[in-house]
Amino acid sequence: MPWRVVVTFRPEYRDALGEATRQSIVEDLGLPVHEVRTAQVYTIDARLSREEAERVQHELFTDPIVQVSSLQELDGKAFVHDLLPRHDTDLWILEIGYRPGVTDTVGKTARLGIEEVLRRQLEPGEAVYTSTRYFLYGPLSSAAVERIARDLLANSLIHRWTFCSLEEGKSGKWQPLPLPKVSVPATITVQEYELDLPPEALLRLSEERLWALSLEEMLAIRDYYADPVRQQERAEVGLGKRPTDVEMEALAQTWSEHCKHKIFQSLITYEDAQGRVQEIDSLFHTYIVRATEEIGQRVDWLVSVFHDNAGVIRFNDRWNLVMKVETHNTPSALDPYGGAITGIVGVNRDPFG
Repeated sequence: MPWRVVVTFRPEYRDALGEATRQSIVEDLGLPVHEVRTAQVYTIDARLSREEAERVQHELFTDPIVQVSSLQELDGKAFVHDLLPRHDTDLWILEIGYRPGVTDTVGKTARLGIEEVLRRQLEPGEAVYTSTRYFLYGPLSSAAVERIARDLLANSLIHRWTFCSLEEGKSGKWQPLPLPKVSVPATITVQEYELDLPPEALLRLSEERLWALSLEEMLAIRDYYADPVRQQERAEVGLGKRPTDVEMEALAQTWSEHCKHKIFQSLITYEDAQGRVQEIDSLFHTYIVRATEEIGQRVDWLVSVFHDNAGVIRFNDRWNLVMKVETHNTPSALDPYGGAITGIVGVNRDPFG
């Protein structure tokens, strides 16, 4: 049976995260919050008996000296109010957790901890999902709580949230976060796209499908698939005349700024403040590669530069140093375990390669 464990500090102990959160709400958002307490929530999507769940609750998740915790069956409507520091009318409960597909490092570690406590392996697909619950004390409106979540505590790219007032929670209106699991429909279909369209329709299709392809690129793809020789080749391997969704996604990815660096590589006409005009054939090759090559002619410690996605410099007579910086993560400004797959793949893969 799935379970949810909610862990918070005892009322007599300071809540450092809560204090820092309150300070940010007051100073950054200007909202009237006089106290914030926090709780960590562990949602265990695994077949555990109550005895096993209680062992995990007390042996793994709860420090009995400074913390208290509550265990609930995951029935979809459970609302913990026995752990509240105090029951004020001006109290909102806000919970923030990850979206499906975002790496939950603490959840993965918690799963390993459960296996160690129970001395058995969990089944494939069984997992632990973590979230943070904030108890906000102050005369806030629903819109203010939404603003606290959206503008301060969560990143909408990787997080989702739910909240309610204390009175709403007691009356059964609390809506807990659903399990962050992705379910794939049983029927998988392949979509084909008609590209024999007017230019404005081609651009609209690119925008709607988030391909970010220009009109020139859409026209080039259209002409490629309209070529009779190409259509004959496709027919011989059982493909239709029109491109499939998989093909279009692959082209959009390969031709994206992220992969192709089109801005870096393009021909740019630049006019400075004095009106002088200069044509630059590739910012990358003109200023980045050329500048590095010129430096390389004066120093002897550039071992390998621009031959792969990482650079090697000589550190001393025994060691070389491999360096890598990602130009653009997605979502941006996130560390690898925050959901930016570019970081965990590129930053690790390229130096080793």
